[in-house]
Amino acid sequence: MTRYLMYQRLTGIAIAALFLTGCSTFSKDGGFDSVSSVAAERLHKDAVYVKTDEDRDAVLRRTQELLAAPLGMDDAVQLALLNNRGLQAAYAELDMSEADLVQAGRLPNPGFAFSRTHWSDGFGIGRTLSMSVLGVLTLPAATRIESRRFEETKLETANAMFAVAADARRAYVNAVAAEQAAHYAAQVKDTAQAGAELALRMRQAGNFSKLDYAREQAFYAEAAARLAKARQQALAAREKLTRTVGLWGSATQYMLPERLPDLPKARPRFAGLESFAIRNRLDIQAAQLRTQSVAASLGLSRATRFVNVLDAGYLNNFESDKGHERGYEISVEIPLFDWGGAKVARAEAIYRQSVNRLAQTAIDARSEVRESYAAYLTSYDVAKHYRDEVVPLAKSISDDMLLRYNGMLVSVFELLADSRDQIAAVNGYIDALKDYWLAQTDLEQSLGGRLPPLAMSLPADVPASSTKSATSTTSLSADPASPPAREPQDSAVPAPPSQPTHAHGASSNPEGE
Repeated sequence: MTRYLMYQRLTGIAIAALFLTGCSTFSKDGGFDSVSSVAAERLHKDAVYVKTDEDRDAVLRRTQELLAAPLGMDDAVQLALLNNRGLQAAYAELDMSEADLVQAGRLPNPGFAFSRTHWSDGFGIGRTLSMSVLGVLTLPAATRIESRRFEETKLETANAMFAVAADARRAYVNAVAAEQAAHYAAQVKDTAQAGAELALRMRQAGNFSKLDYAREQAFYAEAAARLAKARQQALAAREKLTRTVGLWGSATQYMLPERLPDLPKARPRFAGLESFAIRNRLDIQAAQLRTQSVAASLGLSRATRFVNVLDAGYLNNFESDKGHERGYEISVEIPLFDWGGAKVARAEAIYRQSVNRLAQTAIDARSEVRESYAAYLTSYDVAKHYRDEVVPLAKSISDDMLLRYNGMLVSVFELLADSRDQIAAVNGYIDALKDYWLAQTDLEQSLGGRLPPLAMSLPADVPASSTKSATSTTSLSADPASPPAREPQDSAVPAPPSQPTHAHGASSNPEGE
């Protein structure tokens, strides 16, 4: 009867062990579906974790399709999500974290000990089957902790994907702007060269002073140096884009458009950005999960501070003169010298560290939103001012100078000198447009990868005094990750410049001079 009951117990333990072990299995997607869904929702792009040859072939086909036409900003982001090897390496963190989760859900392996002894008139055989009881008891808590860490890893991986997408946008904007600046520098150099050659011929004919000739030659020399520097900057910016999108070989011969996209027609404004960022940023969500995981680990450390080892085993011994001997043994660690205080103190310190890091992450997020939003509005105003005021005025002056030249009222060198004055205006607009798109990328990243939906936008004609300032401070609450008491205002941002009146048929398009 006793043997029958023992067999029943062993059978029950084995079935329970198989059941618990069966619950700890790997998922089909390895957690990547969460990352790809975030990419589709916020970036409207496809994220692919390349594991098989079929995945590589699909990525290659998609890459070739994107490179068949001049590369757009969204195309650059998609290429980075498909080909950036650093991002693919970050995806491997999902596999490692899931492996830790599965491992935490597995029962500890039992131990088996065998011994054989003998003496003068007999021998003995000892057999012990043991298992860590403490490991079985703490299995649910350990699984919950690793589950939170797995979710945290998903958020961190998605956040790394957003960082790569933002880097791709920045690299694209810098590359297109650098090539546009280099193209304009080549035009300036050609103009300077024509002026220098004309000055040389007039100097040889004795119709040009030495000082004026030197001025034309100096301007030509400076234009040639600026062109060389602009071409080098364009090459460096292009290579940065190439590295970010992960291209190599013949794929590096991709085409870029001649200029950056135009400014939006209306001055963009948004409301509730800090609250949106706190709810939307994945690094804050990951920090919250990390704090919860650390809190659970602290509770487990406190529960096991006195007893770290608790093993139970089944004995089946045999001695030649006594026969079989069956029973059980329990092995427990005696907290005689180490009462677990140091372990608990360390866990408490880690918890306090995690809480403070979460609060700092939220504080940094609020500050980054205010800073990037102010830069976003200012860069739009500056670029619009160049587009609608500075460049059209420079072109109007140039058109008037051309009319005077056709009427023989000014010389060709005065006409060339006026073209030099346009250099600063055009280069200023190129830089201002580049700054706007970079500022928009920074704002999107500070908000968690996307701008707020249109429902949160303010009308473009709302007076600045009626909105809230982007640079104003908010009251600090006990929890920085909670929504702010009041939102940033826009009153500190200058209003958009008024629409100019163009003379002599001047165009508002800066590319039309």
